[in-house]
Amino acid sequence: MIVRIMGEGQVEVAQSHLAALNKLDDELLAEMESGDGPGFRRTLNALLDQVREFGAPLPDDALEPSDLILPSPEATLEEVREMLSDDGLIPS
Repeated sequence: MIVRIMGEGQVEVAQSHLAALNKLDDELLAEMESGDGPGFRRTLNALLDQVREFGAPLPDDALEPSDLILPSPEATLEEVREMLSDDGLIPS
């Protein structure tokens, strides 16, 4: 799966890591729904860190279509809320 982190570029993440990423995505969604700003920030950073850890960066000149677009680490709760689907940031 090709994942783009806004402002950073693309990485390729194996499907085998999707369950771990979905767990963090579920936590992020719950924190957003409850208005837990500090929890939201902590979980968003954990999610992005795992994508970076699990992913293999694509070359800067590669223009692959992204299967998933994640917000930048600086994104606000409101900005991320606009990106959400019913499943969160990562489709189940």
